[in-house]
Amino acid sequence: MVLRYAFLHMFFLLSLAVVPPSIAITTTNITKAGCQNRCGNVEIPYPFGIGPNCYENSNFSIHCHTTFNPPKPYLHLNISSEFPQEVPNYLEVVNISKSQIYVKNSVLQLARTCYRMPTNYNAENYSIYLNFDSTPYTLSDSNQLTIVGGDDFALIQQFSNLTHDYSGTGCLSLCQNVNKHLIGTCPGRCCCQTSISKTDFLNVALVDMHTNWGRKIKYLGCSFAFVGMIGKLGNIKFKLSDLNDPRAFRKNNKEFTDRPLVLDWRIGPDSNCTKTSCGKNSRCINLLDIHNGGYHCRCNEGYEGNPYLGCQDIDECNNNPCTSHGICVNTLGSYNCYCNDGYYGDGKKNSTGCRRVPNSHSKVTIGVSLASGLGLLLLLPTCFWLYKFHEKRKNKKRKQKFFERNGGLLLQQQISKDEAILEKTRVFTSKELERATDHFNKSRILGKGGQGTVYKGMLSDGKIVAIKKSILIDENQLGQFINEVVMLSQIIHRNIVKLLGCCLETEVPLLVYEFISNGTLFDYIHDESDEFPFLWHRRLKIAVEVAEALAYLHSATSVPIYHRDIKSSNILLDEKYVAKVVDFGTSMSIAANRTHQTTLVKGTMGYLDPEYFQSSQFTEKSDVYSFGVVLIELLTGQKPISFDRIGEQRSLATWFLLCMEGKDLETILDTELLHQSNKEELIAVAKVAQRCLNLNGKKRPTMKEVAMELESVRMSQKLSTTSEMKNQSVQMHKSKSILISDDDYQWTSTSDNIPSSDTFPLTIQTM
Repeated sequence: MVLRYAFLHMFFLLSLAVVPPSIAITTTNITKAGCQNRCGNVEIPYPFGIGPNCYENSNFSIHCHTTFNPPKPYLHLNISSEFPQEVPNYLEVVNISKSQIYVKNSVLQLARTCYRMPTNYNAENYSIYLNFDSTPYTLSDSNQLTIVGGDDFALIQQFSNLTHDYSGTGCLSLCQNVNKHLIGTCPGRCCCQTSISKTDFLNVALVDMHTNWGRKIKYLGCSFAFVGMIGKLGNIKFKLSDLNDPRAFRKNNKEFTDRPLVLDWRIGPDSNCTKTSCGKNSRCINLLDIHNGGYHCRCNEGYEGNPYLGCQDIDECNNNPCTSHGICVNTLGSYNCYCNDGYYGDGKKNSTGCRRVPNSHSKVTIGVSLASGLGLLLLLPTCFWLYKFHEKRKNKKRKQKFFERNGGLLLQQQISKDEAILEKTRVFTSKELERATDHFNKSRILGKGGQGTVYKGMLSDGKIVAIKKSILIDENQLGQFINEVVMLSQIIHRNIVKLLGCCLETEVPLLVYEFISNGTLFDYIHDESDEFPFLWHRRLKIAVEVAEALAYLHSATSVPIYHRDIKSSNILLDEKYVAKVVDFGTSMSIAANRTHQTTLVKGTMGYLDPEYFQSSQFTEKSDVYSFGVVLIELLTGQKPISFDRIGEQRSLATWFLLCMEGKDLETILDTELLHQSNKEELIAVAKVAQRCLNLNGKKRPTMKEVAMELESVRMSQKLSTTSEMKNQSVQMHKSKSILISDDDYQWTSTSDNIPSSDTFPLTIQTM
């Protein structure tokens, strides 16, 4: 034994003598040889560089302006902004990390809107418009949007690299009782903030909302929107009087204007790891799943430095990773620990370390060792069986815990009260639904929304279903959730997607619906392909079916049900193009003796009832407003909110009401419909939509009235078609009297005026 450890010790001494020189610590280079490694207080690592041949490509070229003291580095990017055009896109660099760059340019990061300001204030209005397409940069989700001002809404449009689609959100800065409060707070009074997802494209436009609130005057002169790094603004206060002077605000509130913008960078965007410029001892990481393309270089384990130039070995022995009786030997990319004479083990801390070698072993010791070895062999399968038993029991308890947390006991109580519920509400096991969705494989995803993810699944009996994996539910709302599950499972209506059952023994509840195969109404309205012409008679049929479904929920169920998120993407079409209302994730039931429910504002912007948005009181008329937006989608083929439109036309509801008021409906209607349908039918449906969009909820019709009016239009359409087929010249006077009200609508501006809403609806939404 002594000879053995003496040999190891001698081997260790020899290994020290032959350690290659490359293992020695060298100073890491962050730039190419002969290139400037910093500008002022900012370090400039490669692939960025200052001067010719010092950077990867022109997108990483840094200009060091020595006219400042200390000098300041600037990055030049060919990105566009709406205002002012003459300002070059030079972004001041604050810091560069291995995957992000922090830059400043108050022009590119600022949106502004002012009202009735003196011309000498230079108060021109402009938006934030950033487009990083064809560059190796992406706007990071480490940024946030801050809006400061009174009664202005910031519309935010972004492009998702994951879905390759545009989406958006918004933030409303409310500013009430200005005369009583001279100071604003952020977030809080006259200020709001919202997050920004990773995007290549960002457009932020400020929209005046004070007329939507019915206010005759604007409290404050200007509003501002800023995009910048997420920061804590809880203690920031500002003078509201500064919002009447744009120059004073920017001078006195540097906390907003000086916040840097965070950009994610990568080598690309068209490159990948098949052709990489990573240096020695580094690895390449493709970013195709995150960005449009490109890659990062990272040092291998045990190396450090600039991975684009080459990484150097780390001398782990400097951190003393071995025990007190161990000796550390550095190796390329790693290290070894050797125990001193008289000790054995791996010598590493937090491992076996080094243990003293015994002097001798008696026969008894050997026998004990053999017995221990045999016992260990017998113990292993026993321990394995106990482990499996423990895991099975643990898993069972975990499922029971989830079942109880998700309201399973409440569901059992409901079933015990009414056994008929058991026949209509099937409680699935987690194994059944995992098997049905191939363990929730990403390839089975049908869609994602604010309430959860929907998967396509096939049950053991071969039935195709849609399985919704909900978001986490607040434990305080479990009773309401279970009541809705029971309630929706008993709804039987041909135009409402049937809830088949649920699974409560998973971390989040799983709801199982019938599968609808033909996509959403939104897809058909806004699909510009000619493969499937979306004819007027089919649009009108769908409108009637959805109206009847909502009327059923509002007035035909034992307890009125409000959907709260009516939109074209929540209306599915089956193989026969029958409409099915879906997604009751935000729905609620309300006692028959109550007219409204006060809740947190939920819904999709653009379809959201302005009255509900202001009061937080949801009524049946709030669903009516949302349905009115769907109606004008069917009439116009336009999206509820679009950045491709300007001014008042950005909001489809506002644009539509303006056209109705100005007797100019033909300009907004889908041109295809003008050739397919009777104009009186279009006018009749447009008038129904106009009534649905009234800002005063009490003046809106009920869904039952809407369904009856639309069905009358549809019946007159059928009668007219039958009449034409029989070549009869009889005029359908009664049908026409249904279509056109006493306030007749003409297609020229010389007709009588149409009653319109008091004000235009809230111009917010995202699709």
